[in-house]
Amino acid sequence: MYFAVILFPLSLIYGVIVFFRNLLFDVGIIKPTGFRLPVISVGNITVGGTGKTPHVEYIVNLLKDYFSIAVLSRGYKRKSKGFQLAGSGSSFQETGDEPMQIKTRFPEIIVAVDSNRVHGIQHLITQFSHLQTVILDDAFQHRYVRPGLSIVLVDHNRPVFRDFLLPLGNLRESRFNINRADIVVVSKCPPEMDELQRRKFVRRLCLWHQQPVFFTFYRYGNIMPVFEEKANALVMAKDRQDNTGILLITGIADNRPLKDYLVQFFKNVVVMTFPDHHSYTTDDIRAVEKRFGDLPHNAKVIITTEKDAVRFRELPDAGQRIGEYLYYIPVEVKFLDNAGEIFNETVMNFCRGGADILNLQESAGPERV
Repeated sequence: MYFAVILFPLSLIYGVIVFFRNLLFDVGIIKPTGFRLPVISVGNITVGGTGKTPHVEYIVNLLKDYFSIAVLSRGYKRKSKGFQLAGSGSSFQETGDEPMQIKTRFPEIIVAVDSNRVHGIQHLITQFSHLQTVILDDAFQHRYVRPGLSIVLVDHNRPVFRDFLLPLGNLRESRFNINRADIVVVSKCPPEMDELQRRKFVRRLCLWHQQPVFFTFYRYGNIMPVFEEKANALVMAKDRQDNTGILLITGIADNRPLKDYLVQFFKNVVVMTFPDHHSYTTDDIRAVEKRFGDLPHNAKVIITTEKDAVRFRELPDAGQRIGEYLYYIPVEVKFLDNAGEIFNETVMNFCRGGADILNLQESAGPERV
């Protein structure tokens, strides 16, 4: 209670600053840069954890066989500066963990980082003359670029209409600024979410414009080894395993969906939580090794996320100490009620230069306000 009283005035000050910054763009005092090739922005108004990277990967998978594409990110928490290309020899220290995750999953596409997105796109266009589409990862607040298609994500488990501006809450800007987006995606939904629940959620978003709203959920894949030379792939059993110990290690913003998924299969799940984008150290690996050794089970395994796997692979102690027990679970995005076909058509038409791509038929499309 007292903590909220202290933070509330700071949130007001922060909100005023963000409001006037946005106003400078809205009235044209600061003019964003547009590009002739299609630019897709995927972002949010919440600090972390809405599922941007899996949704960027979904779009990459949709487009990669039809267009020459590049993903451009700022490379959060990287130790390099300026424009950097992700390659087979790159490390997450140079590019950030999420760009490296995308490059590892899709080695055939261009992945780059630059905190100055205008400069980054210009560099990509100059260096890759065949480039046809750029996907901006986490760029909703980066208004210096004018994307042709802006997609904003809203976490179903942390709805923006129950949140507050930083530092009191997790909102980067007012939730009403969602109206800048062309498409709204409500992520991490329960697969059983029905039409009535979806319509109620949309109404509470208080959208001003007739933006299409899609609902997605995660589908988890088979458990895969972080170090392929150390272990073999495992398959989730349909029946709950009460005699297997699971140590879940995460350095992400929200590990609840993964934990909830695991407890469907394993009775004994112990969680070690690290900060989002955490760079694991030798001491961390020793702590994990000790906690794992303390699990009172003969059959046991360490499970982490795909993003954490990128960081573990670059730490020699991880492979040596826990490599044979260390696995990750890949995720893919799925749309409720087969609305993915409408989303796919929208994105494909935009990249093809189709006219009025957002004029979706209400009878065939997703929920609207």
